[in-house]
Amino acid sequence: MSTSPTKSLRAAVVQAGSIPFDTDACVDKAIRLTAEAAAGGAKLVVFPEAFIPGYPKGLNYGLVVGARDPVGREEFRMYLDAAIEVPGPHTQRLGEAAAAHRCYLVIGVIERELGTCYCTVLFFGPDGALLGKHRKLMPTAMERMIWGFGDGSTLTVIDSPYGRIGSVICWENYMPMLRMAMYAKNVQLYCAPTADDRDTWLPSMRHVALEGRCFVLTACQFLRRKDFPESVRVSLGDSPDAVLMRGGSAIVSPLGKVLAGPHFDGETILTADLDLDEIGRGKFDFDAAGHYSRPDVFQLIVNEKPMAAVVAKG
Repeated sequence: MSTSPTKSLRAAVVQAGSIPFDTDACVDKAIRLTAEAAAGGAKLVVFPEAFIPGYPKGLNYGLVVGARDPVGREEFRMYLDAAIEVPGPHTQRLGEAAAAHRCYLVIGVIERELGTCYCTVLFFGPDGALLGKHRKLMPTAMERMIWGFGDGSTLTVIDSPYGRIGSVICWENYMPMLRMAMYAKNVQLYCAPTADDRDTWLPSMRHVALEGRCFVLTACQFLRRKDFPESVRVSLGDSPDAVLMRGGSAIVSPLGKVLAGPHFDGETILTADLDLDEIGRGKFDFDAAGHYSRPDVFQLIVNEKPMAAVVAKG
């Protein structure tokens, strides 16, 4: 049973670039920016997709259909080595930052398990506990060559005094059935870390807010070509200062009003004071998984069992 939410929340979305492939530097930057957001009063802080150890924008890993190259294999090895274990020493540091500033922290990471990378969002509580994670179900396009697929066991929504917090990553937000599964979990603070900086992204986030009658907090990186190490090949941009991701982070109310952002001019922390009663007011005339659903006509079946490749039976 969820706790009764308080009436207001100051929330922050962090728009900043990673230090790609440098895990410790990314964690250091995340800790610093969490402190900065919390100093402004934020009790919920949301970071972009793959903030630790970076979203490989512009990398192709030497891939063409039917062939790989040795340099691409080495680039992947570097990325795999930079990914973090969950839980592990890096999550310990992030949890300590959340505890130091008494805030909920939602952050995109690349998680390593065995020889596979997963695009993951981690949830930390104000006591520093790692409360859960969500692995991206459907990597997009070339992401499928470097990230594994999540399963239904991490469709995580956590309770907080401010309402139920969940996350859907980047183009997962275009999966109607995934959104419906989250609405059925009564997500109220819908975190959408992303790498999509196009003009079309904000209308999508306003649609999600209206459809789910929830607050949407979307965070995207601001990233330049020169942020990458020289040892990897970056195919986009003509100069070191070329902007590969321009941001566009925003906070949207349950009735689709943009409360903060979008911002496209560099790194920033956007904050907004959320009137949590707006969630209930929005449900008055639309509740996608409740009174506006038609289960006699439509039903969604969700498999939330972990799908392990090897199952040991005694």
